[in-house]
Amino acid sequence: MRRLFLVSIAVTTFSIVISLPLHAHNEGHGGKDLGIKVETLAKSTKEWDGETLPSYPTSQPEITVLRITVPAGVMLPLHTHPVINAAVIIQGKLELSLQDGTKRIFNSGDALIEVVNTVHTGKSLGPEDVVVVVVYAGSQNLPTTVRVN
Repeated sequence: MRRLFLVSIAVTTFSIVISLPLHAHNEGHGGKDLGIKVETLAKSTKEWDGETLPSYPTSQPEITVLRITVPAGVMLPLHTHPVINAAVIIQGKLELSLQDGTKRIFNSGDALIEVVNTVHTGKSLGPEDVVVVVVYAGSQNLPTTVRVN
């Protein structure tokens, strides 16, 4: 019974914490500013090409976080992402291209919301490798990336 009570308190506390506004990270500590900075890198209902994001799948959600390194000068094969994902470029310069010729360049520190179910490619423009951290909001047994022949 005591474990159930503690779990209940933890769940209740977690629910309260996640519902606080972002500025609350610096409040509620005896008036002391903790120096925590919160910066929104990307927030949108649109993909980087301007299309509206699709609905989330209705199956069991699964979050995947990947760090991907693309050597300088390498072009990725054509591919799609069947799930919503967002990325932050940690290092390098990445050019993303759609089949219709639409292109966009992302530099170190940039965040992007990737295209979903749209054939595209990417190229590491160099001179350094591209390092990108990608968060996929998908479903169990659904791939994050599908190569297009």
